[in-house]
Amino acid sequence: MITGELKGKIDRVWDAFWSGGISNPLEVIEQITYLMFIRRLEDIQTAKERKANRLDRPVEDPIYAEDAQHLRWSRFSNAAPEDMLTLVRDGVFPWLRNLGGEGSTYSHHMKDARFTIATPNLLAKVVAMLDDIPLGEADVKGDLYEYMLGKIATAGQNGQFRTPRHIIQLIVEMMAPGPKDEICDPACGTAGFLVASAEYINRTHREALQSPAQRAHFDENMFHGFDFDNTMLRIGSMNMLLHNVANPDIHYRDSLAQGTAGDAEKYTMILANPPFAGSLDYETTAKDLQAVVKTKKTELLFLALFLRLLKNGGRAAVIVPEGVLFGSSKAHRELRRILVEDHKLDAVVKLPSGVFKPYAGVSTAILFFTKTSSGGTENVWFYEVTADGKSLDDKRTELLSEDKLGPIPSEPLTEADHSKNNLPDVLARWNRRNGSEQNRARTEQSFCIPKDDIAAQSYDLSLNRYKEIVHEEVDHRPPGEILDELARIETEIQQGMSELKGMLE
Repeated sequence: MITGELKGKIDRVWDAFWSGGISNPLEVIEQITYLMFIRRLEDIQTAKERKANRLDRPVEDPIYAEDAQHLRWSRFSNAAPEDMLTLVRDGVFPWLRNLGGEGSTYSHHMKDARFTIATPNLLAKVVAMLDDIPLGEADVKGDLYEYMLGKIATAGQNGQFRTPRHIIQLIVEMMAPGPKDEICDPACGTAGFLVASAEYINRTHREALQSPAQRAHFDENMFHGFDFDNTMLRIGSMNMLLHNVANPDIHYRDSLAQGTAGDAEKYTMILANPPFAGSLDYETTAKDLQAVVKTKKTELLFLALFLRLLKNGGRAAVIVPEGVLFGSSKAHRELRRILVEDHKLDAVVKLPSGVFKPYAGVSTAILFFTKTSSGGTENVWFYEVTADGKSLDDKRTELLSEDKLGPIPSEPLTEADHSKNNLPDVLARWNRRNGSEQNRARTEQSFCIPKDDIAAQSYDLSLNRYKEIVHEEVDHRPPGEILDELARIETEIQQGMSELKGMLE
């Protein structure tokens, strides 16, 4: 969580960028991200050196060779502003472009990267700010980036806002990627889903990654991300490299356009929050997607794309606007029918409308499905998330202590805590969806609905279509008793009127 003091520093640096002639908000973010990256490289190198000293061995896979030691953050951050600018511009940045090695995804995206900070004082201010931030903590990096992105007035319109980190973490925990998966996000942005998947696999399959062949798969073939914003691709590549993925497949692509047929049935898992605020021209959209569902709606076209990209048996978790669940157009109904009848729709998790604030207030849900090409839906598991640990207004204030937030809190939650953070319950009940969850009543927060019931409702997937409201039982008095009571009240009123009349006379 970013403190008010840190927000003030970021605001001052942001103002300094504008005063220094850098007024494009994404350019500001990009320049700060480069420096965050360089600062993190220093932290990683220092950790490698400490480990080498403890084991009395040479530094394993050093980031900085002997002839590059002068390019480290710890060296230039203490220099005079003029000397710092010269060293970063003419030394650090050219070195940074080639860091990933020739032919790597990272070097491909960084070849066009530009260092645009032109004044010594501006660079000194940014470096001083980043010196005060514990960038080794993933939450701090994420919060810093999210706060900067929140300063872009058009963030929601441009789609340049992050999926909240705790929602990404929930989805990854529910999907539980394994070391042999091939994971794709066709609208990857800054690679949040891919980074979270890499962290999950590193944490849960550490021994498997000791195998050279498995490690090579992790570094080269496991992670795939597409986007058509080069700034996002550069940031995503840096993000993956910082999380020890050597050469992920992250490249420029308009995922809905023609020319992507080569990736059909290539991936075992798709995790995505695709753009869903626009419509496309039929002429620019892949014809095979239009053959599945005739529409201009990007949210529907992306779902059709995911079905095409998945191998049979592959699984997907996708954030969609709530309108996908109940839209009445032919395209909406047909796509829902395809998910339910032709493949296996596993779950619908409804999110509260404030999850994406302050960027957008749209109501969303997460669809979980498995590509089978032969049906398989028997029951669909529904869960209504009413609280995600933060207030649902624009401030998004944390409602619980840090150890009780997220889908896997370090401290157990009480019943009162659950009313403020449903995510651990979502994860626990998801893991029981084929067991005890089958017996839950439709009045509960989660329940299962048979496929036939969904088909009978024109494949409507909105939770409220199936949820039953509990009505409190009221004890009704016998009619005769009520009439006697009314007669008694009438008598008392008449007596009161007579007494009042007597007093007035």
